[in-house]
Amino acid sequence: MSPRRTLQLSPAVTAWLQKCRWACGEKCFTESCNHSENPTFEAILAQRVSRRTALRGVAGVALVLALGQASLSHTEGSTRGRLTFRPIRLNSDDRVTVPEGYGTTVVIRWGDPLESWGPEFRVDAQSPEAQARQFGYNADFVGLFPLPLLTNNPNRGLLAVNHEYTNPELMFPNYRQGDPEPWQVAVELEAHGVTIVEITQRGRGNWVYLRGSRYNRRITATTRCELTGPAAGSDWLKTSADPTGTVVLGTLNNCAGGKTPWGTLLTCEENFHQYFGNLDALDSTDPRVAVHKRYGIPAGKSERVWERFDRRFDVSREPNEPFRFGWVVEIDPYDPTFVPKKRTALGRFKHEAAPVV
Repeated sequence: MSPRRTLQLSPAVTAWLQKCRWACGEKCFTESCNHSENPTFEAILAQRVSRRTALRGVAGVALVLALGQASLSHTEGSTRGRLTFRPIRLNSDDRVTVPEGYGTTVVIRWGDPLESWGPEFRVDAQSPEAQARQFGYNADFVGLFPLPLLTNNPNRGLLAVNHEYTNPELMFPNYRQGDPEPWQVAVELEAHGVTIVEITQRGRGNWVYLRGSRYNRRITATTRCELTGPAAGSDWLKTSADPTGTVVLGTLNNCAGGKTPWGTLLTCEENFHQYFGNLDALDSTDPRVAVHKRYGIPAGKSERVWERFDRRFDVSREPNEPFRFGWVVEIDPYDPTFVPKKRTALGRFKHEAAPVV
């Protein structure tokens, strides 16, 4: 638990703080761990931007604004009336707000089964086996891939969704912070990752997911993935479970992502540091300690304490396991048998997104 003092806050703010806890390990409330002797962007900018260049920039902006106004007046008549809805008012309502005349529907929910024979979701009877066949928790990136591949079919496609993190206190009745049950940790592992599911539009109406589609699959924190590229096989990527340094179990903290021109999904591993613990148990002279510290690996126990139940999250026992996360992962959504590839050529850090333009 963070030593930060907890204030009496509104439910909305409290929920936001819980998001900070589980999404990134409350990094906003801790001292920066990513120290460097390199100049900051602010310092570089200050060196480059003189008063003269700043004034030139202002003059340029003024010119653009002037041209923009002229262009706007020229096209005002042709653009008038294009808006077909009244914009929503600013609000802090705890609900999805859409313009008047529009509606929302739920396409798929946490726990919805992907297979026709899959188990129905029960919040009071969860299991890792069931969660591995159900829609994951906490959606982040959402991408739509047309069916068939590389077509413009407006009524059928594959929905790819990242599941960045879990909120165990919301998932499980009577969850004990800092003292979870082993089965709860196992469910959380399966609730992370990615879901790929086929969706279709009913006529001109709502979109629905197709339970039992051959494309439907889960990629979780226990799914076999391959390390590819220049770092694959490095000594720092080898573990007791994988002496080759090329095979990883799962993907974690999948934030945003992207789509490639050849029809694959790129999903990004962001705040992976929070899943590991016990860094201080490593010999301080070990060169890996400095690297782990810079990424923010906790010195003692982690917030989730997964290391208590799975040795790969205990840095003192598997000091190389964190190096196997923090990559961009490529997945072929059209092939349910495709083994996800961690593309090390794209670098290792806390990736936010990977758009291709």
